[in-house]
Amino acid sequence: MENENAAGSKENGGGPTYGGDYVQYNVLGNVFEVSAKYFPPIQPVGRGAYGIVCCARNSETKEEVAIKKIGSAFDNRIDAKRTLREIKLLCHMDHEN
Repeated sequence: MENENAAGSKENGGGPTYGGDYVQYNVLGNVFEVSAKYFPPIQPVGRGAYGIVCCARNSETKEEVAIKKIGSAFDNRIDAKRTLREIKLLCHMDHEN
């Protein structure tokens, strides 16, 4: 029997990378490469002008987390600054959701 946690799920194209430390998932046509500590399936939450958000569950803490992939974060200076600004703001937030 194949280990679903290490190999990802077949329905969303999961597969191990970097010796099994990371797993790739295809979510709404976007490839997410996340730590293998997140349980499949990786579910889409939404998409916006800058990227797509999915949720996953941490296998160590059982905590549900949101993962955002920004497609063109470093294509130009303005997008890079927006991305950095969002990361800095998120580091200061602590919310139960």
